Amino acid sequence: MISEADNSAADGAQNAVAQTRFLEGWGFHQKGEFARAEEKYRQTLDLQPRHFDALHLRGILAVQKAAFAEAVAWIEKAIAVAPANATARFNLGVALEKQGQLQAAADSFGAAAELRADYADASYQRGNALRMLGQHGAAITAYDKALQIKPGHADAFIDRGISLWQLGQAEAAVESYDQALRLRPGSVEALINRGVALRALNRLPEAIAGFNQAIAQKSEHYGVYINRGAALTDLGDHTAALADFDKAIQLRPDNANAHLNRGVALADLGRNEAALASFDKAIQLNPAHVDAHFNRGGALVDLGRRAEALQSYEKALALDPLNADAHWNMCLCRLQVGDFERGWVGHEWRWKVQKQPLVSRSFVQPLWLGDRPVRGKTILLYADQGLGDTLQFCRYASLLRERGAAVILEVPKALVSFLTGLDGVARVVAFGDDLPTFDLQCPLGSLALAFKTDAGNIPKPGGYLQASGKAREGWRARLGPKTGPRVGLVWSGNTRHRNDRNRSIPLADFVKMLPPGLDYISLQKEVRREDQDVLRTRPDIRQFGENLADFSDTAALCDLVDVIVSVDTSVAHLAGAMGRPVWIVLPFNPDWRWMLERSDSPWYAAARLYRQRRLGDWSVVFNEVKADLRGLSAASFAD
Repeated sequence: MISEADNSAADGAQNAVAQTRFLEGWGFHQKGEFARAEEKYRQTLDLQPRHFDALHLRGILAVQKAAFAEAVAWIEKAIAVAPANATARFNLGVALEKQGQLQAAADSFGAAAELRADYADASYQRGNALRMLGQHGAAITAYDKALQIKPGHADAFIDRGISLWQLGQAEAAVESYDQALRLRPGSVEALINRGVALRALNRLPEAIAGFNQAIAQKSEHYGVYINRGAALTDLGDHTAALADFDKAIQLRPDNANAHLNRGVALADLGRNEAALASFDKAIQLNPAHVDAHFNRGGALVDLGRRAEALQSYEKALALDPLNADAHWNMCLCRLQVGDFERGWVGHEWRWKVQKQPLVSRSFVQPLWLGDRPVRGKTILLYADQGLGDTLQFCRYASLLRERGAAVILEVPKALVSFLTGLDGVARVVAFGDDLPTFDLQCPLGSLALAFKTDAGNIPKPGGYLQASGKAREGWRARLGPKTGPRVGLVWSGNTRHRNDRNRSIPLADFVKMLPPGLDYISLQKEVRREDQDVLRTRPDIRQFGENLADFSDTAALCDLVDVIVSVDTSVAHLAGAMGRPVWIVLPFNPDWRWMLERSDSPWYAAARLYRQRRLGDWSVVFNEVKADLRGLSAASFAD
């Protein structure tokens, strides 16, 4: 029989051997000899199965070998021996995170932080796990705790900025990145993320300056070229943007996003065949790239290949059925080719397109889409898009009155006086004014759907608006006696319009289609700076922009000219809605409402359409308009 004293001595000797084996293992571990270290840790545990350090470090070795499930098992055994050890809880979190068990990792990091009040990295790593889970508010709380302990933790400021950005707090994100850069000047990660946030805030020169700094620090970082290219695209410098995307592709030829962005830049430059090739390359690299399929559709539309474009939009929607941009562009394409039935249904997706400048409203009154009787009801129709759309769709008010409804029309202030008296409207109010009581509501842009409009049943194509007699007589006196045909001119629209670069024409080019001998009246309220110099050299073009108080004045001028020559802008709709002869010059890929090929419009009987034959080439259009203007004669247009 062995005595208790003898047992104690034996245990002590065994423990001493175990500790020796452990220290040998730790020495190998520190030198990177992982296999020999693991063997020594195994020997340690054979002698002393609850040796905390051996259990813990076997877990660390497993992490280093990327055997994460094994790592979790060993570290959990170590924690069973020493539950209050914060370092083990932290390392368990690392192993769990590597396994993709993010919530468990966050909990383990949190436990480590609770066990050791000064454990900044535990709170920081908890924040990272929560951020990857999409729990950005909780992540920020964890980052803030880490920064309270360690105010100089630059990485915490960077990752905190990422979570703020994800929450839509771009300004706060920039401030967090600024803090990181004060601690770590020249941090490429902070500079890039800061630039992305600045771009979202439309602080483009600052964003580009930051990207330039990042490139100076790390010129071979492909991501910074993609982001700088995107900011240059926003500035309209598509050539410089293209150079950046080319550089990104040079650094990472297999990056689908770089090819996508290159395609966007090429499309912006009007190089749609090359853009299409870039989108195809992006899809080859990533067949599930929704944006590549979507943008491919846009390039095909610009090339006039609309059936193929619809197929690309359908592929995008198969991958992402709720993609509002794809639904919207598909609807525009369908309306353009005359598929009104499906087009109007898709038109309702406009509310979900982020870049659409819509006036979204919230009313307790039910939305009316033709699905219930309106007799005896008061319905609010409100403008939800631009001035041209308002003028185009306000015609439906008379159809509602015919069904027995009282119609209130809410429009921008510039249209109130002109639309007062519109057939079918009981009252016109301006945006921001108090609304009277009403029972139902409908945005103007949804009325075509509500009335199941097709090309053959558009109401009142011959005209439904008219100038006031008082305004007309005032402008007649201002213009003076008529000595020959008068031609109203509109050559540019709103610079913020998504297709303005294609639809507006510099005045220096526009005047090339104006033969001498006619009385030209500018209907432009605002003249761009580059056009003002040209206008000063053309005394034959009379300009009254500062005297055009609202659309009542513009309508009076439309009534006093014999024909209006206009690009696709609100004045074209105004003239068409008044039944005035209007010649509309259209880009190769026109707005949906002008459809394709035809020289007339089902929306406006008095409109004549002149279409580009090739993208960006106005020469044929100019020759046709000039020939038709020369055909005007004084005798044909008596006052």
